Amino acid sequence: MDLKIANKIALITGSTQGIGFATAKKLCEEGVNVIINGRNEQKVNNAVKKLQEEFTKVKIIGITADLKDNEGCNKLISAIPHIDILINNLGIFEPKEFKDITEKEWLHMFNVNVMSGVRLAQHYLSSMINQDWGRIIFISSESAIQIPKEMIHYGMTKTAQISVSRGIAELTKGTNVTSNSVILGPSKSEGVLTFINDLAKQTNQTAQEVEKDFFKNVRPTSLIQRFAEVEEDANMIVYVSSALSSATNGAILRVDGGVVQSAF
Repeated sequence: MDLKIANKIALITGSTQGIGFATAKKLCEEGVNVIINGRNEQKVNNAVKKLQEEFTKVKIIGITADLKDNEGCNKLISAIPHIDILINNLGIFEPKEFKDITEKEWLHMFNVNVMSGVRLAQHYLSSMINQDWGRIIFISSESAIQIPKEMIHYGMTKTAQISVSRGIAELTKGTNVTSNSVILGPSKSEGVLTFINDLAKQTNQTAQEVEKDFFKNVRPTSLIQRFAEVEEDANMIVYVSSALSSATNGAILRVDGGVVQSAF
């Protein structure tokens, strides 16, 4: 299927591995010119090299910038003043008891997960409106709806992303610019794989047994009863980045494996 976005320019934040990298790869397959972002220069360069070796007909560059503050966001914007597709994938999480979360930690989580996307959207939205085409996507989580008691500060940021995305969509009325959120469920990213393998060693189980136990006890509402592959997440993200998703605006799209117990 031709998603009709060849030669567009896409920025994916936090894209040196996992869901971000899988999304970048699928965009390259569609002929999109891709900007890889991360805060570690070596990881950024390695991700760019991998894509360049596989895709020779699109432009792939990397920008090393820590988007936790204005300085990092401005560095990226200065290097890349114009894009067509903004995918706010950057996100951090940390399980921690509510009573122990410091104000500094609340603000750091909010700055990284929410304000990074806000700052970038504030810059890029105007040019998208002016050219009458653009896509802004916030990568949220099922934790936005079912707030995890073990990391309330993370859930708060994921809910905030949905609000920001919907608000931006209201500013695109009558244009060919869209703003949407994608809610992801438990996914088989590098961090999750490391967690599973480490836990398997500690408990003398196989990785498959650990995964089965996770969905039995931690995410029992999951309908697929497994971790989603990052490519499955990327499929939805790339679709909503495309010209074919032109009638989808201000929406919450779910790739949560049915974890959220709602039809809406």
